[in-house]
Formats: sequence, C-alpha cells, structure tokens
Amino acid sequence: MSGKRLITDSFQVVKKEGGREERKAAQTQSPPQDLVQAESHLQDIAQPDQLEILKQFDLNWQYGPCSGITRMQRWERAKFLGLNPPTTVQDLLLKYNKDPFVIYSLWHEYTL
Repeated sequence: MSGKRLITDSFQVVKKEGGREERKAAQTQSPPQDLVQAESHLQDIAQPDQLEILKQFDLNWQYGPCSGITRMQRWERAKFLGLNPPTTVQDLLLKYNKDPFVIYSLWHEYTL
C-alpha cells in the first residue's frame, strides 16, 4: 500500500502575490470607489422591510385591484375614493420613485 496522499498531489499549488502584511495594508486603506458607489446606490433602493410594507399594501384588497396600474396610481385612487390608504406607503413610493420593485405591484409582470 502506498503512503498517505496529499491534496497537492492532485492540484497545483498556486501562491498569490504579496504577503499577509501587504493584504492587511490594502484593507486598511480608504474604501474603494466601487464600495462608495454601492453604498450610495443602497440609499436609492428600498430595504426588505420596506418592500414588505408595499407587499402588504398590494395584498390588501380594501384599496381595490392593483393589476394594470402602478402602486402610486392605486394609492391615489384609494385616497380619491376616501379609503384612507396608509401614508407610509405614499412616503415610500415618493422616496424610491426610481426603483422598479417599488413602483410596480407584485403582479405587474403577469398579463391581464
């Protein structure tokens, strides 16, 4: 029986350039521009808890059907009809008016 086999017997050993010290120094520097842009982009999209509020608005039939119209159109229609839609929904719709997950209801991709 042959001796104990090592994983390096099957796979080539590849060493990365730069030691631990160089990697630590690179990590402690200021955040890269991509990270700064990603953080600012996160402010432009709704968070999961906010999307849940909008989802509950879609599922509440008290405010009428939501297929074929945007959430804002549905909110305005409900307000016009005196159904008192939640103002938190309007605030979210106005704040994230460029995010497609906020603009459209759950069923916007389904044909009528």
